[in-house]
Amino acid sequence: MRLEPYLAYARKSFLARSAYRFDHLMGILNTVLRVLIYWEIYRALYGARTEVDGITLMMVATSFVLSLCMEAVFRVNDFFIPDMIRDGSIANELLRPIGIQGRMIAENMGNALFELVFRFGPALFVSFLFVGILKPAGGCMLLLFVFSALLGYGVLWTISFATQMLSFWFINVWSIVTIKNVCINVLSGSMIPLWFMPDWMNGVVRYTPFSSIYFTPVQIYLGQLTWQEILEKCLIQIFWIGLLFMFGNWLWHKGQKKLVVQGG
Repeated sequence: MRLEPYLAYARKSFLARSAYRFDHLMGILNTVLRVLIYWEIYRALYGARTEVDGITLMMVATSFVLSLCMEAVFRVNDFFIPDMIRDGSIANELLRPIGIQGRMIAENMGNALFELVFRFGPALFVSFLFVGILKPAGGCMLLLFVFSALLGYGVLWTISFATQMLSFWFINVWSIVTIKNVCINVLSGSMIPLWFMPDWMNGVVRYTPFSSIYFTPVQIYLGQLTWQEILEKCLIQIFWIGLLFMFGNWLWHKGQKKLVVQGG
């Protein structure tokens, strides 16, 4: 498989993001404001207490700062396929000599690289100045955090990929995408750290891919997992990536057989 076309798409996506400087600045501001709002909320909730159930305020701050900054990088276009089906351009995509899955990954990686350099870094720096975060549990844990974060991005992307394939059967997938995003926000630990979830909900969440997106990398960063637990968590992430990608590909092949393009 030739990588040049996919690298070209990734480069084009990176450059396209750099053209909208005002949007980029607003993105940084949005992430920083969310971090500061979360900080004030949790500081008020903790009050004079230093910890709740063994979870310190700084552990919570580190969790939501890292999660929100990763969320800024983990950007996927949930309407890439739906938009092409709606305007008929999907017919042209099917004629291209490259796989549409590879193109989607390449464009999203270009976006993610831009956000990593120009949004994650500045947002993390400002958050560190005004809120502060704990240091990683060690150099090795920092490397494992990066590896797990990449797997977390893979889980997020494959969820989006499988969701987009439903647009072959539904005229408008906006409501499905909204439900998916709500589930990710609530069950991934980015909005509320999963430490504070009821035991019964944690029992349910562990059987979903959502906690693998943000909360697993954060746990590794903080050194809350043993070596065996890290291996298990990373294998769970890989399992969800493989399962969701296969499911999305199955929907993709099924959807092509019923595709009807009118106009365009």
